[in-house]
Amino acid sequence: MNITHDSETIEIDLLLEAIFRKHGYDFRNYSRASLKRRLTNVLIQSKLQSFSALQYKILYDRKFFDTVLLDLTVNVTEMFRDPSFYCALREKVIPVLKTYPFIKIWHAGCATGEEVYSMAILLREENLLSKTILYATDLDDKVLKTAREGIYPLDKIKEYTQNYQKACGHDSFSEYYTAKYEAAIMDSSLKKNIVFSQHNLVTDGIFGEMNLVICRNVLIYFDKDLQNRVLQLFHDSLTRKGILCLGSKETIKFSQVKDLFSEYDAKEKIFKRNN
Repeated sequence: MNITHDSETIEIDLLLEAIFRKHGYDFRNYSRASLKRRLTNVLIQSKLQSFSALQYKILYDRKFFDTVLLDLTVNVTEMFRDPSFYCALREKVIPVLKTYPFIKIWHAGCATGEEVYSMAILLREENLLSKTILYATDLDDKVLKTAREGIYPLDKIKEYTQNYQKACGHDSFSEYYTAKYEAAIMDSSLKKNIVFSQHNLVTDGIFGEMNLVICRNVLIYFDKDLQNRVLQLFHDSLTRKGILCLGSKETIKFSQVKDLFSEYDAKEKIFKRNN
């Protein structure tokens, strides 16, 4: 069989292989169109002429790679993103969690942590935070540092407050942060039950026995094979009848694990693991 690829595709393949072998980050099964777009932006910003030149600089300049990593890992997030999802959590998932003596939640691909703190706020309002451990993971240690600190730009708070109100919030959002020097500092009591940890969905294994796994708007950046692998990882990480929450544009419908889950809320992409 005669297989041909254009030079640019070969260069990108070699670049991704170099990143994996040198730095341990595996982007080889990420959605190629999205990845190519981000790598092209890196080329333009760094004023390099080719993906081969980019590969060389990534291999021999660790600081440069660290900046590239921020471009390759998509960190678009906000507090109470997709408010209707949080209303669905309150209505359908919280009653299930209330039946457990102790709750374990894995927030995979947590980025800079806004959605993890959103979940912590929701749990506190439902009197569940004290008996919950929230495991917040991401492959990028730089964004995890921001998540651990829980300090966000004050100019985002108006938007976050509106999201909170639409997300069926019970109190005033201002109770959960302190404003200081153009920054909003999340209440330290929210952090007590959050464990921030580096975890790579592509290369790392099962993450405990979770009652709830939340991974929203991450799978859209993976190709089909990698989506299947990660969905299997989530299945294996959940307890019997554990709940999986995906992003608004994600589904398990056409995956290899579709028969291992039942739809719990089709609109909000919430699924329950079958026995």
